[in-house]
Amino acid sequence: MSNETASGNTDSLQHFEAALNELETIINQMESGQMPLQQSLTAYKRGSELLSFCQKALADVEQQIRILNESNQLQTFTPIDE
Repeated sequence: MSNETASGNTDSLQHFEAALNELETIINQMESGQMPLQQSLTAYKRGSELLSFCQKALADVEQQIRILNESNQLQTFTPIDE
């Protein structure tokens, strides 16, 4: 794996983690019931965007795993002791 690819994967993971954290924050704020209606609507829209981003990121990772499995690049881990 090239450094550029590894860096891209790290960036994607950081973006995913940041989006997931922001989504969790929005959910907690909305569940508290303390937001005014307009702010709730704005938060809902942002949460929807974040959810779509996270779902796409997970689908992309699942596809990468399928490709790796099909190309036999993933090997079953066997501990050295065995």
